[in-house]
Amino acid sequence: MNARFVDTNLFIRYLTNDDPQKADKVEALLDQAAKGKIRLMTTEMVVAEVVWVLESYYGLKNTDIAPMVKAVLTTPGLEVLNARLVNEAADHYLARNVDFIDAYIAAVMRKHKITHIYSFNKKHLSGIRGIVRVGA
Repeated sequence: MNARFVDTNLFIRYLTNDDPQKADKVEALLDQAAKGKIRLMTTEMVVAEVVWVLESYYGLKNTDIAPMVKAVLTTPGLEVLNARLVNEAADHYLARNVDFIDAYIAAVMRKHKITHIYSFNKKHLSGIRGIVRVGA
């Protein structure tokens, strides 16, 4: 069975229910995937965009968004590429109150056993244990 890609706007409609008709369509799609009728796929970049839209446009906080990200990751019939890294990023994002992208960078670094990062970003990366920021 060929996979079908799910873009950011579908997740936004579903998670916010700001357009109930579209949210219902997404729910039906997810239900089909859960029943094994179709196979859905998305990437960590889509999840990152979802986080950004929920923060910037909808004004949600990390305490609201992290559980949404976790729910996306556990959606039956939906594969999120690099889901383990996204899950770890969601943990950092919530627990350390860092930007989601910085949290994802930390997860990638940990996976590849990288401890030092060249960055001018003192605020976010310095708060993650095991990460040493080095000025360029």
